[in-house]
Amino acid sequence: MANNRVFIFDTTLRDGEQVPGCKLNTKEKLEIALELEDLGVDIIEAGFPISSPGDFESVQQIAAIIKYAQVCGLSRAVKKDIEVAGEALKHAKHPRIHTGIGTSDLHIKAKFNSTREEILERAIQCVKWARTYTDNVEFYAEDAGRTDNDYLARVIEAVIKAGASTVNIPDTTGYCLPHQYGDKIAYLINNVPNIDKAIISCHCHNDLGLATANSISGVLNGARQIECTINGLGERAGNTSLEEVVMILKQHHSLGYYTNIKTEQLNPMSHLVSDTMRMPVQANKAIVGSNAFSHSSGIHQDGFLKDALCYEIIKPEDVGAEGSKIVLTARSGRSALAHRFKKLGYDFTRNDIDTLYEQFVKIADSKKEVEDADLLIMAKQFKPESAVV
Repeated sequence: MANNRVFIFDTTLRDGEQVPGCKLNTKEKLEIALELEDLGVDIIEAGFPISSPGDFESVQQIAAIIKYAQVCGLSRAVKKDIEVAGEALKHAKHPRIHTGIGTSDLHIKAKFNSTREEILERAIQCVKWARTYTDNVEFYAEDAGRTDNDYLARVIEAVIKAGASTVNIPDTTGYCLPHQYGDKIAYLINNVPNIDKAIISCHCHNDLGLATANSISGVLNGARQIECTINGLGERAGNTSLEEVVMILKQHHSLGYYTNIKTEQLNPMSHLVSDTMRMPVQANKAIVGSNAFSHSSGIHQDGFLKDALCYEIIKPEDVGAEGSKIVLTARSGRSALAHRFKKLGYDFTRNDIDTLYEQFVKIADSKKEVEDADLLIMAKQFKPESAVV
C-alpha cells in the first residue's frame, strides 16, 4: 500500500502566484503556507528565492515556521540560483531544492542556443550543486511533454545518478494528450535503469484543459507525486487543480491510490486562496465551485430528492462545502417546488402544488432564480385549508 501513496506537491505560492494580479506579500504567503500544511500537503513550493528580495524573505520565513511538510525553493540550472535557494531554505526542517532545465529540442535550440550534450551536462551539474545543500533534490526537465523520450530517459538517468531523489516530468505547455503523457511516464519506468531510486512527479499545465487528466494518467503509469495548485491557479490557463486530483483518487479508491489530504478542508482552502489572491473561482469549477452541488433542472432535482447519489458522486461535507442546493428556475419541477415550500414550513398537498406551480412558472420566466421571498409571497396569497404553517 505504501507504494500507492501519491505525494501532493503544492505550488500555489510559486506557480500559482505567477498569475497576473495574484502577487502575495510575505504575510499572506505565511498564512496560506500554514493552511496548506494543515491541509496535509506533503511539499510546499514556497517560491523562487532568487527572483526578488521579497520572494527570498517569504521562502526563508516559511521554511522557519513549517514543521512537517517539506519546503521547496525553485531555481534554474544556475549556480547562483541554487546558492540563494540553499540560503533561503537553511532553517527548514525538511528542505528541498527544485532545479532543472529545458530538455525539448525547441528549448535547447531556441531558448538556450545549445546542444543536447551541453544541456545534459548542465542538468547533471545543477543537481550536484543542489546536493551540497540538501540530499532532497528535485530535478525538472522543462517541456518534457515535447521532449524526445530517448533523450529524456538519458537525462533522467543521469540526474538520478547525480543525486536527484525526485524527477519532475512537466507538460509545460499542456500539449500532451492523457495517453501520450501516461506513455511517457511508462517509458521512463521501463527504460531508465535507476528509476527505482527516485519518485516521478507530474507537473501538468492546463492549456488544453487536460492538466488533471494528464496527471492522473501519469499516476496510473507509475508517477507518485502530483504538482498542483489550489483552484488550478497558474501560468496562462493554469496548473493541475489540487482539489480535482485528490478527489479523483479518493472517489476511485478501487485503484488503490491515496493522499494525505484532509478533504473536508478543500472548500475552506479554496475560499482562502481565492480571497487572498483576489482571483474568483468560476461557479462551475469542479469540487469547489459555487454550483458544484447545485441542482436546477427539474429532472435532476427530482432524482436528487429521491436519492442524492442519482446526481452527486461526492458528499458536500466530504469537501467542506456548505451543502447541496435546490435552485428554483424555469427548468425546475413540482418536486423541487414542494421541497422548498416544506423547508419554509409549508406542507402543501399535491393538488396545491399543481395550482401553485402555474404561478411559479410565470415568476420563473421573468427572473433567473426564484427566491424564498417570492415563495413566501406566493404562500401567503394561497391559503387553502390543506396548508399547515
